[in-house]
Amino acid sequence: MIIAIANQKGGVGKTTTAVNLATALAAIGKRVLVIDSDPQGNASTGLGVGRRDREPSLYQLLIGEAAAAETIKPTAVPGLSLIPATSALSGAEVELVSTDRRTHRLADALTTLPRHDFVLIDCPPSLGLLTVNALVAADSVLVPLQSEFFALEGLSQLLSTIDRVKAGLNRRLELLGIVLTMVDRRNRLSDQVCDDVRAVMGAKVLQTMVPRNIRLSEAPSHGLPALIYDSRCVGSEAYVALARELLGRIDAGLALAG
Repeated sequence: MIIAIANQKGGVGKTTTAVNLATALAAIGKRVLVIDSDPQGNASTGLGVGRRDREPSLYQLLIGEAAAAETIKPTAVPGLSLIPATSALSGAEVELVSTDRRTHRLADALTTLPRHDFVLIDCPPSLGLLTVNALVAADSVLVPLQSEFFALEGLSQLLSTIDRVKAGLNRRLELLGIVLTMVDRRNRLSDQVCDDVRAVMGAKVLQTMVPRNIRLSEAPSHGLPALIYDSRCVGSEAYVALARELLGRIDAGLALAG
């Protein structure tokens, strides 16, 4: 299954979710690939792949200079590999505009991908061509949503984009769920935002919530997922629970249409 982790807002926990959800899935025996589709390359950093070790990268894959298998890099987590991003990816959207099947470049490239149980695509904080490519390649979308005052701002735009991609480019695309991130249960406003989001979005919101946790923030500076950096912290435990909930939802066929 290919899952795009998307939200056009920055700082909502997309990369943290991609890295740690992938690690949790790998820890229970799944073969997992993370595709870093953000030119900032934070998922690559968080999985310990240095900038000197990222070529060929997703950029070469999208412009047709490398095959999918050539771009895959191992990580320190058994069963978890990575297609990294470099800063060159920032120019890909402009370069792809004039190419054939510009919205399907990633989907086409992944047809030669070695078998994985899960492919998680960490999308950039925009709804540009890189994100559209991810949505066209994906089976489903997971949306991290920060539990702060403007949480729902922009969500309708993302859901509308998912609907348009499904209608015109990828009929199999479904909304797998919305995961609330950076939740501070000591903060009454955070609790209220979570309640409001559930009231508006209903069953699309996953039960697992990811708390605000300093260990989640520290781990990338060590080039490690939080589950490796500190497996017992509340953030790590939340991502293990999220992996289990998503597997249960997938197994039960409960992925919800956007």
